[in-house]
Amino acid sequence: MFDPLTLFGLFAVTAMLVTYALEDRSRWFTLAFAGACWLGSAYGFFQGAWPFGLVEAIWGLVALRRWWRRG
Repeated sequence: MFDPLTLFGLFAVTAMLVTYALEDRSRWFTLAFAGACWLGSAYGFFQGAWPFGLVEAIWGLVALRRWWRRG
């Protein structure tokens, strides 16, 4: 039905959605969101959509900075 790369991408964006929705509950969800963004970035690069991969990598850095500042 789905190839492994598509399943990986589905997992990455689902993790982004869930962790973003829960960010107000704990700063650790912000860190998890950063990790999910980097998974999305990897998916973008593996898929060949490098602009998506680049933007997601940057978004992960922004989330990491938010996590650090909330500490």
